[in-house]
Amino acid sequence: MIDFFLSPANTPFVISLAVMLAFTVIEVLSASMGMGLSEMVDSMLPEFDANIDIDVDADLSDVSGPPDSLSKLLAWFRIGEVPVIMLFIVFLTGFGISGLTIQYIMVSISGITVPVYIAVILAFLTAMPTVRVCGGLLGKYMPKDETYVVSEDNFIGMVATLTLGHAEAGKPAQAKLMDKHGQTHYILVEPDNSANFFKQGEKGLIVSKNGALFKIIVADNAAMTD
Repeated sequence: MIDFFLSPANTPFVISLAVMLAFTVIEVLSASMGMGLSEMVDSMLPEFDANIDIDVDADLSDVSGPPDSLSKLLAWFRIGEVPVIMLFIVFLTGFGISGLTIQYIMVSISGITVPVYIAVILAFLTAMPTVRVCGGLLGKYMPKDETYVVSEDNFIGMVATLTLGHAEAGKPAQAKLMDKHGQTHYILVEPDNSANFFKQGEKGLIVSKNGALFKIIVADNAAMTD
């Protein structure tokens, strides 16, 4: 069995499962430390309308062509419903297990493995609907930290607390804030004034947004108790 897993024909699938385990460990550790890797990654992605009606039985050809095809494709993969990190873990799991299963069946039947490129294509095609199905189950049953969709533009005027590292001009750090719905968001911040310096645990008032980066200033007492 060890020889089977170490076979060059199974290398892509073994690597996929190893990467999956690594991301799972990182996600668990980051969540336990309050760093929110999933939330941080999702906050860096461009916003799009995830409330698009797509037939559950539709194939990928149904989400290509129109101007909003990208949004439909992302919605088909449950992006916007489930954290991207979780979907990536599901994809890696589906890809790795599918590839190993294909090779194992072929070895059992014929004694030889499928050429790597064919096995990769078959495993990839199997993993895509797995992401949609498992993503739907995760979105339905997993606890949701975010119930309301909040635009990051609304973060301006809110107070964020640095949670990792320190922020100075040109060197952003991770911070978290809580919106009016009680949801916690993790963002990258740096001082609006190059003379300012924020340490871990300090608070800053968000004054502007540039892509995924937010500018903060020293928060006065009124803002900090808002």
